[in-house]
Amino acid sequence: MTDQPHTLTIAEAGVNHNGDLGMALALVDKAADARADFVKFQTFNAAKLASASAPKAAYQQRQTDRGESQLEMLTRLQLSADDHRAIIDRCVARGVRFLSTPFDVGSLDLLTREFGLREIKLGSGELTNGPLLLDVARTGVNVILSTGMGTLAEVEAALGVLAFGMLRTGEEPSSTAFADALARPEAWSLLRERVTLLHCTTEYPAAPADTNLRAMDTMRAAFGLRVGYSDHTEGNAISIAAVARGAEVIEKHFTLDRSLPGPDHAASLEPAELSALISEIRAVETALGSGIKQPSASEIANRPVARKSLFAARDLPADHVLTSDDIDVMRPGSGLSPMDYWAMLGKPTRRSHNRGDRLG
Repeated sequence: MTDQPHTLTIAEAGVNHNGDLGMALALVDKAADARADFVKFQTFNAAKLASASAPKAAYQQRQTDRGESQLEMLTRLQLSADDHRAIIDRCVARGVRFLSTPFDVGSLDLLTREFGLREIKLGSGELTNGPLLLDVARTGVNVILSTGMGTLAEVEAALGVLAFGMLRTGEEPSSTAFADALARPEAWSLLRERVTLLHCTTEYPAAPADTNLRAMDTMRAAFGLRVGYSDHTEGNAISIAAVARGAEVIEKHFTLDRSLPGPDHAASLEPAELSALISEIRAVETALGSGIKQPSASEIANRPVARKSLFAARDLPADHVLTSDDIDVMRPGSGLSPMDYWAMLGKPTRRSHNRGDRLG
């Protein structure tokens, strides 16, 4: 019997704390109550993340003050180093692992050097951020990389940067050096050990028609790496489908209350929905089974009830040569199998049978 898979579940708190530490700690508690593996936040310096002229996305415009710039919004949602420490301490106390997405080198240093994180989640916007990818690779941490908005070629290019950084060759970074790194078998050993790719549709909420779950299969076949899904659709159905399709990680936004003001609340699960999602994921994992086609233990007892046997269709004397008119196929299945029907034709009965007696 093979071990059951365990899909890593990332409860994405993101910026749904609205810049309030008390709300962030409450999100940790709800993620722990739901038995998520990770609760994930976002670590950034707003002034390093967005210029004063950077526009907000359409979904952010819908959910926040239209007169507020992206920089102003991010400044309001930024967590301090002390906030991070308090959140990490609450995660330890509640038994859920802390994870965060850095958006700049200073934030990466805070997470890996000051707080000692061994896993980093990179958002889809960083798929083409070569300098940050290189810095992440050089830290030695494991990387979960979302690939929303990206092509397969862009994913390959990002892996080239990560491979180059992991190999630590001393060469100068360049497109040629990144491509050369991917040609080295030892690079793929490191990537398989340290990198997980998440398929993602970067829209909030994302429509099921835009989801394209088969892209997970494409990335798995192309790169041989662990693959998962960062879900921005409404409800749980697409995450469940992704698990059934082999996702090894599921990430899903959640909030204390979808009606709260803020950019991501409306497209997030509420706590009871998050708990239901994780329970459903665990049920799917169990249902996937070993892949061996054989009856389960619970089915064995039902075989005689559901299957059929060969019965005398009429009164039959001993030594009667059986014909098709003499044999009925009926329940229960505790006698001769109907698969023996043809072998019985033309054979004499060994004793007399009343109509409805089992043959054999």
